[in-house]
Amino acid sequence: MEKSSIILILFILFTVMALPANCLFATDGNESFVNQDMIEMNINTSSLVYDLNSKPFNISYADWTEKWWQWTYSIPWDRNPSYDDTGEHCDENQNGPVWFLTQGFEHPVERTCNIPQNTALLITLLNSECSYAEFRELKTEEELRECANNMQDFVIGAKASLNNITIPNVEKYRIQTDLFNFTLPKDNILNLTAQTTQAVADGNWLFLKPLPPGKYELKAKGEIDSKVSANETGGSEYNGPIGWNQTTTYNLLVVDSK
Repeated sequence: MEKSSIILILFILFTVMALPANCLFATDGNESFVNQDMIEMNINTSSLVYDLNSKPFNISYADWTEKWWQWTYSIPWDRNPSYDDTGEHCDENQNGPVWFLTQGFEHPVERTCNIPQNTALLITLLNSECSYAEFRELKTEEELRECANNMQDFVIGAKASLNNITIPNVEKYRIQTDLFNFTLPKDNILNLTAQTTQAVADGNWLFLKPLPPGKYELKAKGEIDSKVSANETGGSEYNGPIGWNQTTTYNLLVVDSK
């Protein structure tokens, strides 16, 4: 091989090696991208996910999950994001530093959502909730706690990824709430009379720290014991894990506020 050819080949190799990682993984159009920051996040999850013992925005992890339930139950059936297959209602009743995301019911869904910059994301992987309104035979907080725990014990795993980079150990992010209140409006997703009640919830969650402006593909899925039926858990369509163990894809655009 001529010396000039060898020099040319070496030049090309060094040029490719010098390119930033985000150039190597980037794609055109609306496809998701993977950059070096995302690769590093996969190694150090603390840079991406809030720890169970943390207090994001000075509120405990468990209290944020209570707020998720209060949020989802406050929205009537016809515009509730949990039954939205496109992301049309993604911003429904969202405010403050944390936005709430949900899984799809009985089939995989792909949603597109615009997220304000500096906003954290709390998404249920699979969760369970018991209230006095749904379980009238339960009379104490301890009975509500046992009810939610027993339903959630049927969850056997979870997985999630961001821009095709696996977020490891998401199954460990399980937490139970204290007793809390929620209010059901007219035409609520539980199909109950409008009322305020008390509940305890138990669930597996993914709590993402605010992402830099850009496009992201978030995928999440919980796993339940395949031999379990809704009758065994005692849960309805909404307050238990049955039917929600679907792959949910979010195409997120984090919008620069400048």
